Amino acid sequence: MGRVRLKIRELAEEKGWTLQDVADRSGVNYNTVKSYARRDDGMNMVDLSAVGKIARAFDVAIEDLMQVLED
Repeated sequence: MGRVRLKIRELAEEKGWTLQDVADRSGVNYNTVKSYARRDDGMNMVDLSAVGKIARAFDVAIEDLMQVLED
């Protein structure tokens, strides 16, 4: 099964946002946003509620925020 990487940094850069801006706009804790943004190697588990809030802040579908990495 693949790991998931969230494209938070890329989307934030496109909008000119900092990770703090993402946290503020999404209502997700800054440390969670920072942790998700820094995991280039992917994660096995994510909080889908938080991911949904971040996707809404970027006005994208969850599928557009997530990238499945192959093992």
